[in-house]
Amino acid sequence: MALDGIVTRAIVQQLQPYKGARINKIYQPNNHDILFNIRSREGNAKLLLSVNPTYPRVQLTERSFLNPQVAPMFCMLMRKHCESGTIEEIEQIGMERIIHITIRQRDELGDVSLKKIIIELMGRHSNIILMDSVTGTILDGIHHVTPAISSYRIVMPGVAYTSPPEQNKLNPLESNKESFITAYTESEQEPISWIVDSFSGLSPLIAQDIVFRADKEEVAEQYNAPLKLWHAFSRVMELVKNHEYKPVMGANAKGKMVFSAIPLALLGDEFKTYDSISDCMEDYYGEKAERDTVKQKVSDLLRFLHNERSKNTKKLDHLNEDLTDAGDADQYRIWGELIFASLHMIKRGDKSVEVSNFYDEEQALITVPLDPLLGPSDNAQRYFKKYTKYKNSLVVIGEQLDKTREEIRYMDELLQQLSFAAMNDIEEIREELIQQGYLRDRSKKTNKKKKKSDKPTLHVFTSSEGIDIYVGKNNLQNEYVTNKLAGPNDTWLHTKDIPGSHVVIRSTEFGEATLEEAAQLAAYFSQAKESSSVPVDSTLIRHVRKPSGSKPGFVIYDHQKTLFITPDEELIKRLPSVIKN
Repeated sequence: MALDGIVTRAIVQQLQPYKGARINKIYQPNNHDILFNIRSREGNAKLLLSVNPTYPRVQLTERSFLNPQVAPMFCMLMRKHCESGTIEEIEQIGMERIIHITIRQRDELGDVSLKKIIIELMGRHSNIILMDSVTGTILDGIHHVTPAISSYRIVMPGVAYTSPPEQNKLNPLESNKESFITAYTESEQEPISWIVDSFSGLSPLIAQDIVFRADKEEVAEQYNAPLKLWHAFSRVMELVKNHEYKPVMGANAKGKMVFSAIPLALLGDEFKTYDSISDCMEDYYGEKAERDTVKQKVSDLLRFLHNERSKNTKKLDHLNEDLTDAGDADQYRIWGELIFASLHMIKRGDKSVEVSNFYDEEQALITVPLDPLLGPSDNAQRYFKKYTKYKNSLVVIGEQLDKTREEIRYMDELLQQLSFAAMNDIEEIREELIQQGYLRDRSKKTNKKKKKSDKPTLHVFTSSEGIDIYVGKNNLQNEYVTNKLAGPNDTWLHTKDIPGSHVVIRSTEFGEATLEEAAQLAAYFSQAKESSSVPVDSTLIRHVRKPSGSKPGFVIYDHQKTLFITPDEELIKRLPSVIKN
């Protein structure tokens, strides 16, 4: 795991200025995360406590989160005991991945109470536990641990809090030269494994870096291996002990991105530095946690859309074959007329007849295939029927071709939207497929359904000139932003002939910077996200129209100008954004 005891120590150190801060609001966006809006002398901040089983962490964040309309029970309990409270203490337990946050709060009677929020960052065993500091009793945990799950400890309301099992490792910040060298010399393990197994809070990544440092030339050649390892170890621990953090992120020898609260010698010169560990984690984790959750939620939708697209692709191939056959309709009419003109030359049983083609300027001979089971007149009638059938079918085939191509385009758009959908976007896409008749509505009648008049989720970015830019991330959002929210003189952008988001600049006056940033958003939230020189059309909303009966999100437009944009993810990340509901 990238988040080890050193990263945890750096986080706790970064949060020290927020001792004395007031907790204004508490939210629980999902089953794993708690978000604190806090106010301090440092200003307003958002503190994320995440026990996501794959990406557990504690950090300050700038990200926007969409919160459920009805807060979960654990969130309600946290609000009751911690909202409007003051952060008294933020501490790490030893070098473990455990953080304790002590909250002082006055209850309705004016009495002061102390509560402790315990964040255990232990992979799939991660948990957030609210405890009464005086009695040591658990008020609740975001994840319950019953006796059936663990025989060692229980995490349930009313139970006394028990710390996670001791690992009986040494605190690396308290190690000395003699004991270190003695223990290593007596060990038969490889140095990386020995460091990880012997000291708490040290990840394999840090152990690898210490061994790498020990092998570098800057360590005196006359030192033996244990002494070299101690010097490298002690230098790293000195940085940690003195809180000399310089967060970095880069690719390791296997090309995998890693991050650390301290410089990593093994990254060489190829790494990115950050002002704080929270900034580093924000960049490293980005939307990874949400993307993983989204992948689990959209697997059924992806299967359905890929199957629908595959069916329509096969249908398109068959229709094109029918179109080719239908294109020969005139040939069948000519053959029928030539047979009628030559009835005297044909008898039942003939497989073909060679006649002069009076439709040809040179009256060239032509061989006409016959059905030997039919008479001359019936063979002619057979070709006339084929001619009539194919001639009539040309119109139907044309309509079916248009409809099938539209279905494929629609599926491509939905697949593209799912590729960067957030949790709330998925539900809107699912609702759209239900409304369009592709999926059955399996929701219970007792569930409150979103009314069609309700606003969908709105993703709003702010340009460097302070102008609001709205981005639709699914068709319900696209239709609302383009057809309802935007004014006739607002500017609309979309990738040219490429599935993507509707983007609207909500202003009649803006500069080139805003237009460029809006075009960046249109290119980034499109199927051409990884491409360069992506064509993006821009026009006024009054020139954008939705054809009657067309699929959701489909529009036609004119009076456009085309910009060519190479999507810049760093620029997109720098743009302030909020999610509105």
